[in-house]
Amino acid sequence: MRPDTSPAARALLTLELVQGSPGITADQLGSKLGVSERAARRYIGILREAGIPVESARGPYGGFRVGRGLRLPPLMFSAAEALGLVMAVLDGHHDASDPTDLVGGALGKIVRALPEPVAAQAEAVRRTTAPAPDRAAARPDPAMTTALVQACAHHRRVRLGYRSEAGSEWVLEADPWAVVVRHGRWYALCWSHAAQARRVYRIDRVREVQVLDDTFTAPADLDPVAILEENLAIGWEFDVELVIDAPVGTVGRCVPRALGRLEPLDNDRSRLTGSTSNPAWYAQQLAGIPAPYRIVRCAELQAAARALGRRLLEAAGPSAADGPRAQ
Repeated sequence: MRPDTSPAARALLTLELVQGSPGITADQLGSKLGVSERAARRYIGILREAGIPVESARGPYGGFRVGRGLRLPPLMFSAAEALGLVMAVLDGHHDASDPTDLVGGALGKIVRALPEPVAAQAEAVRRTTAPAPDRAAARPDPAMTTALVQACAHHRRVRLGYRSEAGSEWVLEADPWAVVVRHGRWYALCWSHAAQARRVYRIDRVREVQVLDDTFTAPADLDPVAILEENLAIGWEFDVELVIDAPVGTVGRCVPRALGRLEPLDNDRSRLTGSTSNPAWYAQQLAGIPAPYRIVRCAELQAAARALGRRLLEAAGPSAADGPRAQ
């Protein structure tokens, strides 16, 4: 696509550069636009004639910047930017081509605001691509999510109405430290005042958010993703402990954090401790560990592992040593 070099297009690009780099000089503008310093000043003049308050200051810290009260022009995307945006939305939201969907409707407005040649390419990708839905995704209510994000940003305690997977409902007060998105699910990492401990809540299960006047200070060394994954492995019905016949450095990348805490037992062995409410699922995850291991705690997981082992042996069929099966 041939770039638009009209004065209007250059003026819009000048505005974008001034907005993105407050204090940019005429010489720098000219270099980025590929024109002389005099021409760059002329584009600044075009913007001012259009009523855009571009201010200038002399001296080593001077240059051009946009003044207050500016009404931004329509968004300007290149074809690559527009296609990248559509692809990113489709990757994370399979209903993006549905105009009645919240995200699909918003994306449609953006596409309609684009220049026709750019919009045509973006719309073609949006309409003809068939993204497979993420069955594990659970998108929360935007209003609940916004309220929690704002409470995090302003360090305000919240009162949450919450419903568990089993359908139990309760009200709790918590300090929302962070909001984390993991594998299509949104979580609020909080400090629970009732439990006096860290807790993780699925935002799609939050029924009500009330922001309170109390404030809090989150831990300075907070790593929300790491803490979330560790908390996803604790507090379930069955406690688990395994001994793996390999050092942490060998198996660490093969053991998801959601299974529990992996730590060295000695130079040649590791210990995995966690919990689960679904021993069958947990046994399936353990099958991917590329080293011998023993389940030393959790009778339910041991039973699930035996059942999984029998299924795998039956699927493999008889070995040559077993001889032919009886007819």
